[in-house]
Amino acid sequence: MEYTVSEKIAKAYELLKGLGAVQSGIEFIKDDEQNTLEDQLDLVVIEAPTFQEANRAKAFAEKLAVLGLEDVQVDRHGNAFGVRRGKGNTGKAIVIEGHLDTVFPMGTVTDRPEPQDGVYHCPGIADDTRGLVAVLSVLRAFEQSKIETHYDIIFMGTAREEGMGGFGGIKGFLADHDNIVGCINIDGASLDSITYQATGMKTFAVNFYGIGGHAYGSFAKVANPLHAAARAVAKIADIQVPASPKTTYAVSNFHAGNDAGVHAIVPQATIKMNMRSDAQDELDIMYGKALECIKQACDEETARWGMDTITYDIVTYVDVKAGTQSMDAPIVQAIYTLIKDTGIEPSFGNGGNTNATPPIAKGVPAVCIGGGGNAGMVHTTKEWWDSTDAYKGPQLIFYFANLLAGIEGVSESIL
Repeated sequence: MEYTVSEKIAKAYELLKGLGAVQSGIEFIKDDEQNTLEDQLDLVVIEAPTFQEANRAKAFAEKLAVLGLEDVQVDRHGNAFGVRRGKGNTGKAIVIEGHLDTVFPMGTVTDRPEPQDGVYHCPGIADDTRGLVAVLSVLRAFEQSKIETHYDIIFMGTAREEGMGGFGGIKGFLADHDNIVGCINIDGASLDSITYQATGMKTFAVNFYGIGGHAYGSFAKVANPLHAAARAVAKIADIQVPASPKTTYAVSNFHAGNDAGVHAIVPQATIKMNMRSDAQDELDIMYGKALECIKQACDEETARWGMDTITYDIVTYVDVKAGTQSMDAPIVQAIYTLIKDTGIEPSFGNGGNTNATPPIAKGVPAVCIGGGGNAGMVHTTKEWWDSTDAYKGPQLIFYFANLLAGIEGVSESIL
């Protein structure tokens, strides 16, 4: 596709490339890649399932402190971060972050991975241990080059990005800090993809309740919560959604009873559902339609027998608002320019749920990009990461951070 970058962005990047301090940082990142790799191998063996990130957060915070950041802490949300103060005294900051958690339960990673022709096989090695160490690599480059930025930079490992965590770490951080003007979310490895849209998401459970009883003896005497749940699922399956903005839904779990009660009418049945949309109004419409299906199903099952009333409640696990950001926003133009200059053809992701979603939804410019190298089989125990030219990820992010934060007395922030 044809994509146009403004003269302002192009000139800002050309200015950076001509600065000795910036080039010193770029060269340092390549020379320092072995240290970055060692960090990656250190952190990947500190297991961090979602909601159990404390040990990895502590280790990451210790690495930040050693590198000289101020106010290093693990906050009440489980995020580990510190601040590199800018010289503009604006109080404003940009965030560079990867997420601490993985999708794997404790006991999955047992050994420090060994390379096979530069390829490392280990659950979580790319998603998102690579993102975390890219944060550290960029921080070391700033310290080595002694660049003084205009805005503060917060270097962070965020908690609860995956699954049921619902981006809880970054959401909580943004709720506590109203001074953030830009976010760089580093997730995975590949440098070609740009996620700049904020897909909204709701994940919830619906519990259906009745009296229950014997499958034979209570038949026609009580309504069946499981039948009500089935009626609801059938109705939900017929809901129509728009192709654009992309809107999706899935009943992902259906549970009632157990083997011991195979001859029983259950007193409770549960369905779990996930829905997403690139537009908040469509997500709200979809949710409203699903609730109407659930209510109708309960009413119909109750009316079918007329003996008792099927009731329900809803437990919300994840509620992430959708947001919009122009493809032509300065932050998007900047990362497109940087990727293009590495010789890679950038591609724009069609929505997505990443740690860039909450800031975009709050009106804070943000994008999600990879941390370098190449990877595959993520979210499986066969996950692998190829270290070939991995340093190019932190180099790109270093340029990006300087464009967003600005260099005091030399270049303005593009934001």
